[in-house]
Amino acid sequence: NYFLRIEVELLGKGHSDLGEVAPEIKASERRTAVAIADLEWREMEGDDCEFRYGALMSSFLSTVERSRLQEMLSLLGLEMYQVQKLSLQDSLQISFDSMKNWAPQVPKDLPWNFLRKLQALNADARNTTMVLDVLPDARPVEKESQMEEEIIYWDPADDLAADIYSFSELPTPDTPVNPLDLLCALLISSDSFLQQEIVLKMALCQFALPLVLPDSENHYHTFLLWAMRGIVRTWWSQPPRGVGSFREDSVVLSRAPAFAFVRMDVSSNSKSQLLNAVLSPGHRQWDCFWHRDLNLGTNAREISDGLVEISWFFPSGREDLDIFPEPVTFLNLRGDIGSHWLQFKLLTEISSAVFILTDNISKKEYKLLYSMKESTTKYYFILSPYRGKRNTNLRFLNKLIPVLKIDHSHVLVKVSSTDSDSFVKRIRAIVGNVLRAPCRRVSVEDMAHAARKLGLKVDEDCEECQKAKDRMERITRKIKDSDAYRRDELRLQGDPWRKAAQVEKEFCQLQWAVDPPEKHRAELRRRLLELRMQQNSHDPSSGVQEFISGISSPSLSEKQYFLRWMEWGLARVAQPRLRQPPETLLTLRPKHGGATDLGEPLWPEPLGVEHFLREMGQFYEAESCLVEAGRLPAGQRRFAHFPGLASELLLTGLPLELIDGSTLSMPVRWVTGLLKELHVRLERRSRLVVLSALGVPGTGKSTLLNTMFGLRFATGKSCSPRGAFMQLITVAEGFSQDLGCDHILVIDSGGLIGGALTSAGDRFELEASLATLLMGLSNVTVISLAETKDIPAAILHAFLRLEKTGHMPNYQFVYQNLHDVSVAGPRPRDKRQLLDPPGDLSRAAAQMEKQSDGFRALAGLAFCDPEKQHIWHIPGLWHGAPPMAAVSLAYSEAIFELKRCLLENIRNGLSNQNKNIQQLIELVRRL
Repeated sequence: NYFLRIEVELLGKGHSDLGEVAPEIKASERRTAVAIADLEWREMEGDDCEFRYGALMSSFLSTVERSRLQEMLSLLGLEMYQVQKLSLQDSLQISFDSMKNWAPQVPKDLPWNFLRKLQALNADARNTTMVLDVLPDARPVEKESQMEEEIIYWDPADDLAADIYSFSELPTPDTPVNPLDLLCALLISSDSFLQQEIVLKMALCQFALPLVLPDSENHYHTFLLWAMRGIVRTWWSQPPRGVGSFREDSVVLSRAPAFAFVRMDVSSNSKSQLLNAVLSPGHRQWDCFWHRDLNLGTNAREISDGLVEISWFFPSGREDLDIFPEPVTFLNLRGDIGSHWLQFKLLTEISSAVFILTDNISKKEYKLLYSMKESTTKYYFILSPYRGKRNTNLRFLNKLIPVLKIDHSHVLVKVSSTDSDSFVKRIRAIVGNVLRAPCRRVSVEDMAHAARKLGLKVDEDCEECQKAKDRMERITRKIKDSDAYRRDELRLQGDPWRKAAQVEKEFCQLQWAVDPPEKHRAELRRRLLELRMQQNSHDPSSGVQEFISGISSPSLSEKQYFLRWMEWGLARVAQPRLRQPPETLLTLRPKHGGATDLGEPLWPEPLGVEHFLREMGQFYEAESCLVEAGRLPAGQRRFAHFPGLASELLLTGLPLELIDGSTLSMPVRWVTGLLKELHVRLERRSRLVVLSALGVPGTGKSTLLNTMFGLRFATGKSCSPRGAFMQLITVAEGFSQDLGCDHILVIDSGGLIGGALTSAGDRFELEASLATLLMGLSNVTVISLAETKDIPAAILHAFLRLEKTGHMPNYQFVYQNLHDVSVAGPRPRDKRQLLDPPGDLSRAAAQMEKQSDGFRALAGLAFCDPEKQHIWHIPGLWHGAPPMAAVSLAYSEAIFELKRCLLENIRNGLSNQNKNIQQLIELVRRL
């Protein structure tokens, strides 16, 4: 009678799909309705039966999941971000929570705590739990493997049985949320740029990344191509290490064989644990994929079933560590393939081999797999010997042998928790055999093409993203040679700007002369005007005009898409491919040491977004200079709006160049014009604290700033920009009064301080001047050191200069251990050595400043007191051997403590007097 009533309901309303009437079925009857679908499945015939069944189940489950997703978003406090998505800038704001290591108290705290930990590259980010009082009668949650052992036979007409099998209740405020549900809810609530940041940070933590994001609320799943665009990985090819074996490429573009792991019906073996074991070298297990034995791993997934995750193995070139000789992609489908047929279909089309874990193969599962008879993918089954119906499994496996073109070697039996090492070796051997044979190699872009054909939404296909990409391609397709492009298209840079910068420097030095000759001053002014008139006679090239149009878009999203596309497009076409090995995986730059010719760059500078902004800056500089000299009427200005465009980029989180990396000078009119526009846009919220980081290239200062504040300074590339860059961080309005500022302007010195060991000459003088400038602008200065005696002479020189002016920022000396991850903290001897800079450099710096009393101890000069934590020891960045290493938890925790101390110093007024933007402008001009 019950079945008949459902049938009449379906036919009477003209529905052929159970999912369309599912909302009208009471919750207690839903499981029974699924049972009907299973009964109907057993009667289905024909080649398309598995698609009809898949549509039946997917439609029904999506109806249930719609309310489930909304309930989850409400529980986590994310429902307000369904229309206006959570942005990257929202997540980076400095607030009260930035200064404390807090634990979530309620479910609405979980997303923010996860974001804070992920921003800090904390390996425990997925262990985000609430601090709750344990009830006396609370019972431990059963393991999934324990629950699967129970077999309950029930009558579909029995309401009690239906209630037992009804869908589980959503987590209450006292029930922990599964980390995968938290991740999916957060990604659904985030805009494209925050999604990209989340995925990038997860990649640095060596977490498995979301590839297909399920979203039953809107009836489609999303392939996250855009979210992975920013991930670049390095690896060594085998054999052996040497010239040509080092590679660096985007994970989106590099092709590799893919292996998928899926579950069919019920499996007593964990896919994720098996994948982790396969990916982990030696006896050190890294939990790349979240699994049932981890904290919260047994909590039921409410909205994340259907999630497809991706991870990679990259070889290091060491035979004792490398599991495979080449990069390999691994994919993991959460949930049963019968309920997520579309995702399974995608995996079969992009994978070289699919491993199917199951305890039972029934007629339903057989029909599902029979539909894959035309597939060229290899299939392997992993069964449990103690569960399921053994004879039935063997019967269906024998039927599948000719269909899937498999043999008995494709059927593996895994005994849970026993002999796991030998089983993992067997899986690796299978993967190795597939790699050695001709096999399909795919990139993430190739996977996205396959996803489109199956009807999945690809995040990159939105109109704004595609318009921005087209604009980028119109610029980059003209770049055949970087040097030639800079010479022909970016005409105001190069010699004209170098000569103008040199003349302006000489002219500025005359201002401080006791009695400067007027004739020389007039000659310098004449030469400068000639150079500026020469620059102003040019029009922006077509590429620069296209770039200006891109950053002038009224759509903020399109502007941000364009800048990201430009970064990747220029890196792809202009950056020389590296064939030499990196000296460390923190940096690929040459070792510091030795004097360098002032006219020669320290390393090849690739073409980047900063070159287009430099060109805009030079057009503005030339025009402003002529207006100031009365050579051009103010009404004829064409480029007066350029600083406003740049200030908008700074507000969106783009690092802007403060000191030009090609001439090693500051375009003062451009920088002050930009800051004026910033002051106008910020209105009353213009109180600033300036935080700078100085040190020799390769000491990890950019990585430190990025980890501390979630910034985007260039790191880890042999061709990083040489100039100093600045990025703006917003302080939450509710915290700005307490902190004493509305924004923090962070300056990264880049490669300006070369660490030359000579104490004389143009290079030393230039580095000392630049160090003085950056430290003079700052309220707080972080000095990043790679060795205990590695305080550059230029920085010591700047100390002396600034002490005479009375401006002494709050200094934090950071010793970064770039190699040894076992050292937990500084030894007392290290602290004493750090306080006594090398004698010869000290004397040289004092002599250049004509200090008659010699150089005093650095402890007295910089107000350094080891007991007050002015000296920090940061453990090694990596846990394990790169490129498969994750960021170490000790590194993340040490950076957080440094951040907390810096903010505390700012709040307590120890960072010198905070400034507003107008005062900063005057300080820039004076310095």
